[in-house]
Amino acid sequence: MTIDISPAVRAAFAPTGVLRASINLGNPILANTGADGAPGGVSVDLARELAALLDLPLELVVFDAAGKSVEAVAGGQADFGFFAIDPVRGADIAFTAPYVLIEGYYLVKEDSPITGNAQVDDAANRVVVGKGSAYDLYLTRELRQAAIVRSPTSPTVVEVFLEQGAEVAAGVKQQLEADVARHGGLRLLDQRFMVIQQAMGLPKVRGAQAAQVLRDFVERMKASGFVDAALARHGVKGASVAPAA
Repeated sequence: MTIDISPAVRAAFAPTGVLRASINLGNPILANTGADGAPGGVSVDLARELAALLDLPLELVVFDAAGKSVEAVAGGQADFGFFAIDPVRGADIAFTAPYVLIEGYYLVKEDSPITGNAQVDDAANRVVVGKGSAYDLYLTRELRQAAIVRSPTSPTVVEVFLEQGAEVAAGVKQQLEADVARHGGLRLLDQRFMVIQQAMGLPKVRGAQAAQVLRDFVERMKASGFVDAALARHGVKGASVAPAA
């Protein structure tokens, strides 16, 4: 796949002359901090590839939560980012098709009477989610009876769940599995409650041409095997490359 980059498209992507990538460290599957303190991961690899395609210098703008990362792109403090597709976010952000699919799971205490997803939406339950995360947006729409408790970031969900003695925690399967191993006395329910479509996006005000270039870029990265290789290189398990759009 050949992607032609015009000066107008380059200017639309990076009006400051520097391509600013919004990186969310709150999703450890796609971004994290390495031993050297620098951000790395699948999303960082993709950001570097996009900067190379556009022939622009890259700046990583790092956040600890998805909501902050989205706000930075929607508000123009960053030029593009990596987000779960959601209709609320789609008001200001033009999304590509997904490049990775991630599973969302519920976690409960080992002795909890909750054994299946259908039991979660009950007035007696408090469900802890990361503020502004894909799970927060989704469960805010879907849960009718359970109360939602929002932790500051996705990695702090289980910490808040334990501190408040809540009934359910919701998040990325791999993060919750790591929390089970670290804390003990916890278990995941045996079925996912959602599949997150992780995509790239840029502000809609940057125009249709830039949005199309970003969509074409994601399709090329999937088709070439780049995304699959990046997942393997960073040891990511439990996430899969999304099918071609």
